[in-house]
Amino acid sequence: MGRRRWVGILLLWLLPMTGGASEPPVSEEATPSPAPPPRRWYYLTRLEAATLALLPRAGAGEREGFVQVEPTVILDGGPEFGLNVGAPVRLRLWGGAAGASVVRREDWDSLSDWGQLVRGLKFGSDTAPLGVWFGALEGYSLLTGHLVRRYSNRMNPDYHPAGGVLTGTVGPLYTEAFVSDVLGARLMGAELSLDMQHVLFGKPKEKGRYTLALSAVHDWGKVGGRAPSVTLAHLDATAVVLVRPGFEALVVAGWGGRPIEGGAWGAVAGVGADAVTPTLDMTLRLEVRRQHGGFRQGFFGPDYELARFHAAGPEGVPLAEAAFPEGFSLYGEAAVGWDAVSYGGRYRHLQLSLGAEAFTWGRFDVDGRVAVQLFERSLEVALKGLGVGMGQPGARYLGAAEVRWRVLRGRLYALGTGGTLLFPQGDGTLRPGAFASVGLGVEHAR
Repeated sequence: MGRRRWVGILLLWLLPMTGGASEPPVSEEATPSPAPPPRRWYYLTRLEAATLALLPRAGAGEREGFVQVEPTVILDGGPEFGLNVGAPVRLRLWGGAAGASVVRREDWDSLSDWGQLVRGLKFGSDTAPLGVWFGALEGYSLLTGHLVRRYSNRMNPDYHPAGGVLTGTVGPLYTEAFVSDVLGARLMGAELSLDMQHVLFGKPKEKGRYTLALSAVHDWGKVGGRAPSVTLAHLDATAVVLVRPGFEALVVAGWGGRPIEGGAWGAVAGVGADAVTPTLDMTLRLEVRRQHGGFRQGFFGPDYELARFHAAGPEGVPLAEAAFPEGFSLYGEAAVGWDAVSYGGRYRHLQLSLGAEAFTWGRFDVDGRVAVQLFERSLEVALKGLGVGMGQPGARYLGAAEVRWRVLRGRLYALGTGGTLLFPQGDGTLRPGAFASVGLGVEHAR
């Protein structure tokens, strides 16, 4: 149950709120038949229109105002196929440099930006021998998560790539590979997980209880703005020590480093628990980590698309070149999805995701998102925040909020969003900014 949970969570981002369940309803009057039932297709169409203001902070940059039109089409073909396409088109109302185009140029000025048209495309389910997924990566972790943890490929406001995830199982070997940009040479990596019980004693009744995993990740740094390349690798051993219906407890230990740089290594040991009930889906992790020579676990984290240009801290250099003090840290993570009924989809009454790490030398990092649905799901409120390097000079803070109020049985809704941004510049600095948006949306599901 544990090793594929993060991929399963990622795939659920395809599911619409009102587009029907991913599994077709079954009639109680249907008679059994040896032939498989015909596939039921569901779809959702959506159109949002809003005003968007991009505002500089600390007097840096130009004030800009846009009309944002965002069409979306979602097809749900069951557990083996799903498609979500659409992208915001921003038409300038005011502001910007002299001669600025009507359509915001930064949204479409590279090949990678065209990847934003595909929000989600999946072939094969998470339990199939082979699965492929394309789209935006939000809070993505590569299996054990000791190299890539809670990573977002859309943290740079002017870079909108589509990522890709491939999962496959052959006998005792489970593989997950990813790229952050399918149209450019950027971040890519893979983790190979070997079921040791299967190798030593034959196919077990419960898969993945004792695994040995090797992961490696490389950033080419050639698109989305040039930055230094970097390579990391990690070896992990995991044992599921307790299994109950809907519950697992595990222990994990690992060691990693930067193969090109001698003396850069780190070690980790921790415990975890996964719980799944008809109304609750919960993951908990707690780890003790050791960093040495500039290596750290979770190197490709939630702010990596900014840190690759300018790491949090007083040095003002890219993360690949920044010095990282040697020491220990305590890392904790929780992901909780709760619903009052057995809904089973992405949208629940409560969704909480929180990761925090405290270092012995005085630094503290935290990344969190929470979303709630109230008043019979007619009101949705979502908050997210990021703090990196807190307790040290040069700490980085970002936050955002979104509210949606649905009327007419959910087909019409008002929306409002706002938050802070950081725009990478050509000289490697980050220009602070903010955004605010209000508008209306309409959708139809069948």
